[in-house]
Amino acid sequence: METIRPVEPADAQELLDLRLANRDYFRRWEPDSRDPNRWYTLESIATWIADEQKRFVIVEAGAVAGMVSLTGIERAPFESAMVSYYVDAARAGRGLATRAVAEVVRFAFGDLRLHRLEAGTAVANVASQRVLERNRFTRVGLMRRHLMLRGEWVDHYLWERLEDD
Repeated sequence: METIRPVEPADAQELLDLRLANRDYFRRWEPDSRDPNRWYTLESIATWIADEQKRFVIVEAGAVAGMVSLTGIERAPFESAMVSYYVDAARAGRGLATRAVAEVVRFAFGDLRLHRLEAGTAVANVASQRVLERNRFTRVGLMRRHLMLRGEWVDHYLWERLEDD
């Protein structure tokens, strides 16, 4: 049974509802923005869906439970992309994000024929680190004061996985 499917314009309202319901939960790890509603309006969600990146909704019991994305896709000579994901707080800790990332990894190395995937996690985001570890990503470095989160520069770990890992 698949956990992900390509995001569609019709998913915008359900994604917005999920994001609004989880706003405090997601904010802990979201980069600061000049627009505090950047990810919390129907217009911004619709723009996100249409941005030509590889985005997938995470589905559980027929409902949208989160999103997993491949962004910044670079072709030759890199053949790489960044992986990012989020899951509804009520569904966290049950392996849903781990399964979704596994499926997007198979898609990236299979259909897209990429060579390398990267991800970043705030040092304190242990749950996200477990998702990557379970998907055979390797922590390769520390990016000091990498992103502004809640008004502070926060260190992030850099993770990678190669197609033959």
